Amino acid sequence: MLNAPSASYSLTIRLEITNKPGMLGKVTSAIGKGGGDIGAIDLVEVGKATITRDITVKASDERHGQQLVDRLKAIAGVRVVNFSDRTFLMHLGGKIEVRGKVSVKTRDDLAMVYTPGVARVCMAIHHDPEKAYTLTVKQNMVAVVSDGSAVLGLGDIGPSAAQPVMEGKALLFKELAGVDAFPLCLATKDVDEIVATVKAIAPVFGGINLEDISAPRCFEIEQRLQRDLDIPVFHDDQHGTAVVVMGALLNALKVVKKRLPDARIVFCGAGASGIATAKLLMKVGAKHIVACDRSGVLYKGRTENMNPMKEWFAKHTNSKGLRGTVGDALAGADVFIGLSGPGVVSLKDIKAMNRDPIVFAMANPVPEIQPEEVGSSVRVMATGRSDYPNQINNCCGFPGIFRGLLDVRARRVNDEMKVAAGQALADIVGKDELSEEYITPSVFDRRVVEAVASAVADAAIRTGVARRRKRGASAR
Repeated sequence: MLNAPSASYSLTIRLEITNKPGMLGKVTSAIGKGGGDIGAIDLVEVGKATITRDITVKASDERHGQQLVDRLKAIAGVRVVNFSDRTFLMHLGGKIEVRGKVSVKTRDDLAMVYTPGVARVCMAIHHDPEKAYTLTVKQNMVAVVSDGSAVLGLGDIGPSAAQPVMEGKALLFKELAGVDAFPLCLATKDVDEIVATVKAIAPVFGGINLEDISAPRCFEIEQRLQRDLDIPVFHDDQHGTAVVVMGALLNALKVVKKRLPDARIVFCGAGASGIATAKLLMKVGAKHIVACDRSGVLYKGRTENMNPMKEWFAKHTNSKGLRGTVGDALAGADVFIGLSGPGVVSLKDIKAMNRDPIVFAMANPVPEIQPEEVGSSVRVMATGRSDYPNQINNCCGFPGIFRGLLDVRARRVNDEMKVAAGQALADIVGKDELSEEYITPSVFDRRVVEAVASAVADAAIRTGVARRRKRGASAR
């Protein structure tokens, strides 16, 4: 089954079309019959014999895009001049840049921003290190740190290949929350080296966002940095996922009129994000959780395909000692949370769930089961994709979380902040708005960052990890 056409696989195709009635119709029909989704048709040039047009088309994947181009090449009277991948075009030259906030046009300007005037500012910070928050970028700057060992669903692709993801993260920080962020992709997978490097660069930053670092190393790296640094360290793959899932699940349970303590929840995927999400849900009342991996249900005493993360699941969940496949676990379950890979559950498995099932199939880009496949068998369906309703995306979490952390100059992240962020996300969707297809706000809902930031800042103040009570003074 082809995925739904997506902007992530969109092409701009330049066509030279014979100037005769009906030719454009042949082009659009060929694209439609090939499963493409036309976004725009732009006129480039009109000649006596031909018309040149740029047609923007969404495809399902790279192969599908090429098939659409081949279809157009086969039409008599149509010449494909060229075609370009719009996603690659957006990444040309990188997606971020550094710009000055003040102009340097005169000798006076130079004397103040640099030598000799800057020396006075340096000494002010030397005598009072806290002044770094007001006199440098530290007040609004986050490091996005990765070693490229667990990038998206691509795996260990290395630091250079990971950089487009980290640049994208930095762009979203700025666009959504006014946070300045910079990608730091490290050419080492050694835990000691990563910890030492982050500690060495920490004076520049007000927070550290760890990203796409494979487990179990990510746990030790985060724990050691949290212990040794006096700025917040946040592994988004774990805790950002946990926050957005929590917010969405609280609302989904309202739709089906079930309580979190009563709900039977099945996780498919027992990695870093799975543990963090399970822990947060347990923190807010979940009591009946079962986790599964490729080898089936995790239970006390299982020896096959185990690691420290799975040992945690085996010890702290599945109190009834259930064994078997993910399908066995789903029988009578209320909630499915997929943090694994494509196609790992079947419609038969979903149909065996309890009445009004909730399915969060969040593997990207292809979910554990397609929304088209489950149809009306599921009461509430959510994915990690932007082209279906109920997108559960970390973008609703990390910008606001760091905005709140920076606004109160927090020293660390704690569970109270994560719970507050998840509850804030849930609360954005009002009772009159809540429905099967709207359980979590959009990434582009401007209320999200403000609500999450405020909740996180309040929690930081309440738990005593904030350096100041006043919020909102950071550059935005």
